[in-house]
Amino acid sequence: MSEKNIKVVCQNKKAYHDYFIEDAFEAGIVLVGTEVKSLRLGHVNLKDSYATLKGVEVFLVNTHISPYKQADRFSQPEPDRTRKLLLHRHEINKLIGKVKEKGYTLIPTKIYFKNGKAKVEIALAKGKKFFDKREAIKKKTVEREMEKAVKDRR
Repeated sequence: MSEKNIKVVCQNKKAYHDYFIEDAFEAGIVLVGTEVKSLRLGHVNLKDSYATLKGVEVFLVNTHISPYKQADRFSQPEPDRTRKLLLHRHEINKLIGKVKEKGYTLIPTKIYFKNGKAKVEIALAKGKKFFDKREAIKKKTVEREMEKAVKDRR
């Protein structure tokens, strides 16, 4: 996969703080009207969004794509509407099996354009407890201090 054909639009950095990321999947998004233009401008928010399974389909919920300002306001879709994700059948079957296990959820980690097509990376994640978050912060702090000490030594 060539990195030059990928343009990241939005990342959900808080997901890595709040969840243990197990596995990631690339999915297409079914968009309507001017949503693609809003995505290209970066008017998207993944803060409280998640993916859900309904039967054998996967949907992206609570993803806010702001209306495109230059378009007719009557033809604009709802900014927080539920959007269908496009995945292969074997990937959906894998997700169904994992989500049924206790504690697993599907969260979007980033939205990007790959070869001109809008994609979303959804991750199979398990929620962190409060003490896990504190441990991660301590670990980052120790690593930062070690890097600073090595840098000062030079």
